[in-house]
Amino acid sequence: MPQPKFDILFVGDFAKDVLVHGQERVVASGGSVYYGAVAVARLGIRTGVITRLHRSDFVLLDELKAEGIAVYAQAAPQTSGIENIYNTADMDRRICHPIGHAGLFDLDDLPRWNGRYVFIGPIMAGIVSLDLVKRFARKAKIALDIQGFVRVPRGNDLPTEEWPERREGLALVHTLKLDQAEAEALTGETDPLAALPQVAAYGPKEIVLTHASGVTVWAEGKVYQSPFVAENLSGRTGRGDTCISTYLARRLTREPDEACRFAAAATSLKLSQPGPLRRPLGEIEAFAATLPVRVLR
Repeated sequence: MPQPKFDILFVGDFAKDVLVHGQERVVASGGSVYYGAVAVARLGIRTGVITRLHRSDFVLLDELKAEGIAVYAQAAPQTSGIENIYNTADMDRRICHPIGHAGLFDLDDLPRWNGRYVFIGPIMAGIVSLDLVKRFARKAKIALDIQGFVRVPRGNDLPTEEWPERREGLALVHTLKLDQAEAEALTGETDPLAALPQVAAYGPKEIVLTHASGVTVWAEGKVYQSPFVAENLSGRTGRGDTCISTYLARRLTREPDEACRFAAAATSLKLSQPGPLRRPLGEIEAFAATLPVRVLR
């Protein structure tokens, strides 16, 4: 039988997170397989998810299936989760405490699925091995969120640390997603524009960097930037997942500058509403037409 092929195949742990902002404390589904997959499925993108969580939480995957997303789940000892505490008005920095860890994907229990892009987006280290990245890199363009390799659970803390296998791992990556704090941790540079060429030297062809004011894209030595314009920040959690997934969705048919603008528009709309982005393609395109995209280099 032919292997199912998706435009974007998401690989990562499904999360049950706790979101804390001020006095508000909310339990919510999370992870790139949630925020990212729902957003692009609504755009008509053929979307698949390979995930890992405790069997008692498999019912949470019904929300993905209702969006027309093909889902394959491995049973894990526990469901991953993070307590995210936002202490700043722009919600660009957060304190993270691990509250669950699904463990490594079983390489012997994977469906024979493929995608034009395989987006590898675990929420913390110890979920996806380098061997898994290598396996998918043989068949598709790899997009990867660096947070799933540098956020390391240490007791009640989740510090950002070096990825020991970063040179070998990043050499396999076509499109890398990171935020301003992760770029600083990877390179030591506090200026994101100074960090980008250093990150690119590891091998990624394209880099999507999110920050409080918008998204910056490095593509083949050129740098593009488009702003986030949001009514409020009630939907801050899932910002990066939404940005990279909608960037990839647009890159299926458009150039990096237009994908940058589209991702900024999609993320702006998501920032104003908790939960995954569920806006139709036409609404995002109309909003994107109002946003500038600057060429910085």
